[in-house]
Amino acid sequence: MPIDLGQVDWLYVAVLAVFAFAANIVANLLSFKRRGIAAILAAVLFAATFVFWTYYPHGLPLPTSIAGQKSPVTAVVPAAPAIPPKAEQSGHGHLAAPEHFAIGIHPTSY
Repeated sequence: MPIDLGQVDWLYVAVLAVFAFAANIVANLLSFKRRGIAAILAAVLFAATFVFWTYYPHGLPLPTSIAGQKSPVTAVVPAAPAIPPKAEQSGHGHLAAPEHFAIGIHPTSY
């Protein structure tokens, strides 16, 4: 399924990219050029910034989620009617339960 680029909230993507970039710069400054620590710090800083931006009730008209996007049009397909499978008939015209066939007992041999 291809991505519809018209549905992307580009402002939100740009804001998140700026947050990731800033978190990376701060993490590299704080880690004294240790890559592993910088990666962990960048992830923590980005998560903290993302949660603050998205969930803190600051009351500013900021892009806070992708939920405000237009939802793609989906076709509603009706469900197929539930038709029970036909019961198997024995040779004598009466219905035989499936468990009789499983153990080899014919319904007329009772």
